[in-house]
Amino acid sequence: MEYTILVADDETNITDVCSRYLEREGYHVITVNDGEVALEMWKKESLDLIILDLMMPGKTGWQVCEEIRNKDDIPIIMLTARAEEMDRVMGLTMGADDYLTKPFSPRELVLRVKGILRRQQRVVAQPFSEPDIIKFSGLEIDVKKRSVTVNGKPIELTYKEFEVLLLLSSHPNQVFSRDQLLNKVWNSDYEGDMNTVTVHVRRLREKIEPDASKPKYIKTVWGIGYKIEGSNES
Repeated sequence: MEYTILVADDETNITDVCSRYLEREGYHVITVNDGEVALEMWKKESLDLIILDLMMPGKTGWQVCEEIRNKDDIPIIMLTARAEEMDRVMGLTMGADDYLTKPFSPRELVLRVKGILRRQQRVVAQPFSEPDIIKFSGLEIDVKKRSVTVNGKPIELTYKEFEVLLLLSSHPNQVFSRDQLLNKVWNSDYEGDMNTVTVHVRRLREKIEPDASKPKYIKTVWGIGYKIEGSNES
């Protein structure tokens, strides 16, 4: 299976290097240097993953990511020349699945891409051992449709947000450390920091909890990690 990857960055040397390394691995790569054009390619092409620079003409990476996330859960890796934590947090908050800070190793980028696509392939190829429907007091997760509702209201989740929720809900009352969540959801090739997990859990709570400051579903076990309390009501 040939994957198609969009690389959007206003620095031509970056797009050239990314394209060269990704094409060596057998990926079909489309490169653009403008945020508006990136959105046009997303609408026009059948893409499997997007690599998106934070600062571009036309529209910024933040704006492009937000617009895509309103309609699509395609994996997005953000590139940023700024190392501030707030930039990384904001990118993840907008729905990015991963990020890399410039300058970065092209080999590391390839590993990140492989890991994300391999994880998606497993989800498609392997049958779920979990029940088709998982329920927790108003929270309902349809595993096959990859949809979530709270008290009957549909909740839009990104790919990684759904994976985190599915892992926790499939093992009620089991505590997962941030390291375990990073390994299981982002796979063993991922070399990001624990803040990635924290941001995704926070976004999940904002979407599914009646009061994110007093979580009903996703509980924090201080000093260890997270769990979902209760039992599957299906």
